[in-house]
Amino acid sequence: MSWLHNYHNRIVSAEEAVESIRSENRVFLTGNSSVPQVIMKALVERALSLSNVEIVQVLTIGSANYTDPKLEGHLRVNTLFVSDNVRAAVNEGRADFTPCRLGEIPLLFSSGVLPLDVALIHVTPPDEHGFCSFGVEVGVTKAAAASAKLVIAELNPNMPRTLGDSFIHISRIHKIVPVDYPLPEAKLGKANELTMRIGKNVAAMIEDGSTMQMGIGAIPDAVLNFLHDKKDLGIHTELFSDGVVDLYEMGVITGEKKTIHRGKMIAGFLIGSKKLYDFVNNNPIVELHPTEYVNDPYVIRQNDKQVAINSAIEVDLTGQVCADSIGTRIFSGVGGQLDFIRGAARSRGGKPIIALPSDGTTKKGERYSRIVPTLKVGAGVVTTRNDVHYVVTEFGVANLYGKTFRQRAKALIDVAHPDFRAELERKAIELRYL
Repeated sequence: MSWLHNYHNRIVSAEEAVESIRSENRVFLTGNSSVPQVIMKALVERALSLSNVEIVQVLTIGSANYTDPKLEGHLRVNTLFVSDNVRAAVNEGRADFTPCRLGEIPLLFSSGVLPLDVALIHVTPPDEHGFCSFGVEVGVTKAAAASAKLVIAELNPNMPRTLGDSFIHISRIHKIVPVDYPLPEAKLGKANELTMRIGKNVAAMIEDGSTMQMGIGAIPDAVLNFLHDKKDLGIHTELFSDGVVDLYEMGVITGEKKTIHRGKMIAGFLIGSKKLYDFVNNNPIVELHPTEYVNDPYVIRQNDKQVAINSAIEVDLTGQVCADSIGTRIFSGVGGQLDFIRGAARSRGGKPIIALPSDGTTKKGERYSRIVPTLKVGAGVVTTRNDVHYVVTEFGVANLYGKTFRQRAKALIDVAHPDFRAELERKAIELRYL
């Protein structure tokens, strides 16, 4: 095993590993449950001796103490998706946000638009051939590791060995930090009576033999509760969690009707509990692939009956979908919503779905409609009105595809909360929609 010599020579402590990071470097940080905690702790401890180190990341889970105001001028985050642990830093101007569709993020690295000096990754120990699996985060990390000048990895026996296009050879890793800690567990959203009503409406649209994509949140999770009587469902999605495992064990998810990757669950990354991590470990039913493949609308469309289920913050009466901001305040990011909306729209029998509650409540206890006459000033349009097909609330389904502004306004008012319908109708008349 010729690789073993290099392997042993590259083992260092986390403190030694981060000594290789220099001021002005651009450093990629792998995300979700895969954040390399020991390396990041060492980097934060060294931060005051560095200046202007840019940390490029997507979705991360857990502490983000590297955004502490005390580290301003030393470490600065540039995030391509705003998770809750960096949201305050972004909106206070202490961190940056770069909007980009999830399917195109790897191309930023490989094309040199965002050249990387260092990639911090988290992988399994090598197999007998010297290959490490990226585990629960393949999506954008594989391209980052391939593009970076220096790759620093935590090797963790608790990282599940996922299969697919999900491996890096030990020879591509320059600094190896052995660790041994359990991956953080995360729940993406807890279903309640409201989200269950929405989930039931969405589930009614899903036919036997459909292939599904679920975004992040309580609503996609709620949908899974109403699929127990379905047959031969498949998975092609940017991520999945524990609910998919339950449906597989019930025999609901088989993948046998999928058009491509038949019999396989395809994803870019995973977030969930130890149950999920144990299920995917060395499981040939599950394949993780880079996001530039998983989220490519051309690939997505090849699955017949591809269903895309994504959420929104607000939808205006023409069908514009804001899913990344509350006015000018950035809340999340583009993610893979548009990738899958467009892919599902081109799929034979596909259904691109935006699902959201009809209303919400402010911190002051004031209720508001999430179906709105016009989006808030500064709101980001993630899915354009040209792309939207179905908008689902707890009050029903609005099919906007091929409809005029007049027809769209009427359909959306019909699924808005009854308490706001009269006002929405009045505004629609003012706007000459009705």
